[in-house]
Amino acid sequence: MGDEREHTRFAAVVFNPIKLRSSAQLIAAITNESARAGWREPLILETTIEDPGQEATRRALAEGANVVLVAGGDGTVRAVSEAMHGSGVPLAIIPSGTGNLLARNLRLPLDGTDRMVRAAIDGAVLPVDIGIAEITRPSGEQETHAFVVMAGMGLDAEMIANTNPRMKKQLGWVAYVDGAARSLPRSKSFRLAYQMDGMSLQMAKVHSVLFANCGALPAGIDLVPDGRIDDGLLDVALIQARGPLGWLSVWRKLWWDNSVLRKSRVGRKIVAKTRNQSIRYLVGAEAEAASPHPQPVELDGDEYGIAARIRCRVDRGGLLVAAPHGHSVSA
Repeated sequence: MGDEREHTRFAAVVFNPIKLRSSAQLIAAITNESARAGWREPLILETTIEDPGQEATRRALAEGANVVLVAGGDGTVRAVSEAMHGSGVPLAIIPSGTGNLLARNLRLPLDGTDRMVRAAIDGAVLPVDIGIAEITRPSGEQETHAFVVMAGMGLDAEMIANTNPRMKKQLGWVAYVDGAARSLPRSKSFRLAYQMDGMSLQMAKVHSVLFANCGALPAGIDLVPDGRIDDGLLDVALIQARGPLGWLSVWRKLWWDNSVLRKSRVGRKIVAKTRNQSIRYLVGAEAEAASPHPQPVELDGDEYGIAARIRCRVDRGGLLVAAPHGHSVSA
C-alpha cells in the first residue's frame, strides 16, 4: 500500500528558460531523484512572457504536486511564491539567477542543484514569512501581489525602471548600478505620509521607502541588519539623503555600518553612538505609505508601475520552503 502511495507522488518544476542555462541538467536531476524515491516522473513547466510563473504554479498545484521546484531569477521566484502562498505545498528554490535574493536570505546552498533537488524530495520543510503588498493606483484601482524579499516606493523603483534590460539580462543585479547612475543625478525627495500598525499618521520627506520581509542583498550588503524571514514582522526603511553628501551617508550606513561594523560586538557599540540618520528603521506587523505625488513601485526587483499608496504586511509562515535536513534560516 505504501509503495502505491509513493508512485502517486510527484514533483513539479517551474523554470524560466531564459534564466536557467542548463534546464536539461535540472530535469535529469529531479527525474533521477524522483525515481530513487519511488515517485512518478516530474511535471515540467516553463514560464513565458505572458505567464511569469503564477499560472504554471497553479496548474502544478491543481494537478496535485507534492513539491514545486522553481528555477529562474528573482522575478520568477516571486511569481511562483505568490501562487504557492498558503497552499501547504513546499517550494524548493534552485539558485539559477545572479541575485538569488530569497535563497541568500534563507541561507540555502547557492552552488549547484543537487543538494536542493534532494531536499525537494527528501528534506526538511520550513515555514517562512511572505509579504503582501496592496497597491493603489492614481486612478483608485487596487491590486494585490506577494513579495518574498522587499517592496519599495520611490527612488529604488525608479532605478529599476531606468536599468537597461539587456544589461540586466547579462549582468543581473550589477546592472542596477546603471539604473542608479541614470536616476541619482535628478532624484528628488517626495512627501510621504506613513502609518505603522494602525498608529498615528506620520509625515516625512524621503527619496525612497522600503518594506522588507528580509534584508540581505548581494555583495554582503545588509539593507536591514536585524531583519528575519521567520519573525512575522515587517521592517520598513525610510531613506533620506540630506545635503550634498547625503548619498555618501546612505552608502556608509548600508555598507560600513550595517554590513561591516554590525558583524562584531565592538562595531555594534560604535554604530549605536553614531548619528547617521540617512536611513530610519521601523518595525511592525503592517505599514502603509502614500504620497500626494504618485511614485514608482517595485517588488523583489521588478518594476510595478506608479502608485499613490502602498500597504504592506507579512503573513507569518505563509510560505513553506524545502531545505536540507538540519538547515536553519537564522544566521
